[in-house]
Amino acid sequence: MKPKVVVPFRICEDVLESLDDIAYVQFGPFQSREAYLKELNDAEAVIVGGEPIDEEFLRNAPRLRIVARFGVGYERVGVEACTERGVYVSYTPGVLSNAVAELTMGLILCLSRKIPEADRHVRTEWAKGSRFPSGMDLEGKTLGIIGLGRIGHAVATRAKAFDMEIVYYDFRRNRDVEEALGARVLELDDLLRVSDFVSIHVPLTSSTRGFIGERELKLMKRDAYVINTSRGAVIGEEALCRAIDEGWIAGASLDVFVKEPLPLDSPLVKLKNVVLTPHMSTSTVETRRKMAQVNVKDIRRVLRGEPPLNPVPEQRGKIFQKPE
Repeated sequence: MKPKVVVPFRICEDVLESLDDIAYVQFGPFQSREAYLKELNDAEAVIVGGEPIDEEFLRNAPRLRIVARFGVGYERVGVEACTERGVYVSYTPGVLSNAVAELTMGLILCLSRKIPEADRHVRTEWAKGSRFPSGMDLEGKTLGIIGLGRIGHAVATRAKAFDMEIVYYDFRRNRDVEEALGARVLELDDLLRVSDFVSIHVPLTSSTRGFIGERELKLMKRDAYVINTSRGAVIGEEALCRAIDEGWIAGASLDVFVKEPLPLDSPLVKLKNVVLTPHMSTSTVETRRKMAQVNVKDIRRVLRGEPPLNPVPEQRGKIFQKPE
């Protein structure tokens, strides 16, 4: 019998079916969580989205050898529990940076040129003779990037093409980016004070949960904007709503939220000067295929008894013995 790979969603099926020579791929969606857990009983690999990989999940997958995350955020994967069981956890770094950076710049442009409002104006008001308010140039504006990893770097590169000034805050200094793009490293408070746009690109961890709250938002300029394409819980949503409603800042563009899908009765839905997108930063045909290809390569390696090429940082250098 070939090893079983469970994929609880249908995406890039032709890429994932390329495993057919060494494995049997069982696609979802499944009728219930119970049905999903039952499918895991004899699975040796699983590709996961944002669902929790917890003790219940792992208990129902005694033969599991790899959890391949379709994406880069893995805060809902119990990495420690997987490591204790000798289960690899892999993800897809690098291949989605450009897609996220492109959406980030799109969200910045939506704010600076009021594109969503302009669209509504053309549909309802323009023919009546009403005038549309002016936007702002990006040239000369300061973009503050929180987290200058792969994605933050890709955003900085694109922002430089708009002649924006780049400042950043990160736990690690990146002198290469400073030299190539003229970026300046600042302490977080200083970045918030000087930036016209603040773009967040950090993983969700215990230290970044609620990283931007009331204190931080009150440090920003009243005509500044915040953009978040990382994880919703990095920003305190209640504080953000107050900041926009009470005029601490000018507005926000958000692709991620504490609760997803965003409830229709969320205060964010009712706010003006807010652009909302449905966690779509990696949702391009090309990027999704690349992500699937990375997952396939790592699963193939693990089924052959080799470690994955893209383990999460906590498992770098670890080699688990192939079960008999």
